[in-house]
Amino acid sequence: MLTAKEKALLETLMPQAADEGVEIVTVEIVGSKKAPTIRVFIDAEGGISFDELARTQAWIGTMMDELDPFPGAYMLEVSSPGIDRPLRTPEHFNRFAGETVNIKTRGPIEGRSSFTGTLEGFADGAVRLSVDEQPVAIPYDVIKKARVKGTVDFSS
Repeated sequence: MLTAKEKALLETLMPQAADEGVEIVTVEIVGSKKAPTIRVFIDAEGGISFDELARTQAWIGTMMDELDPFPGAYMLEVSSPGIDRPLRTPEHFNRFAGETVNIKTRGPIEGRSSFTGTLEGFADGAVRLSVDEQPVAIPYDVIKKARVKGTVDFSS
């Protein structure tokens, strides 16, 4: 799910994040090679406040300055995972069981590479879904991207 560079950045940030009481949900590198954007999605028990975002942005920025992951300029974005929360680890897939998710795979499984269904969890190296009331097992190592499919209730 992550590129080698994204994995390296994630592994570098995780120990400090644990010390700070923050979970690094995932890291994404997007944009041009000359001026990429590094997106770091964070979460914490009880959610993320603006103050927590600012504090976390500061220490991640300092670490990135020391690492200098890209020659030249890059942009750093630190944010909460949002309504369409990325799912990256087996623990994420178990924690969000019962939610509607969208999973994209690196290649076709049973003739398709995009699945939307109810997440049942993670077991035996695969993410378990119910798609149109049919069980589907997606091997963890073929998942390209997985996200909770956010919903907003406007009736309140």
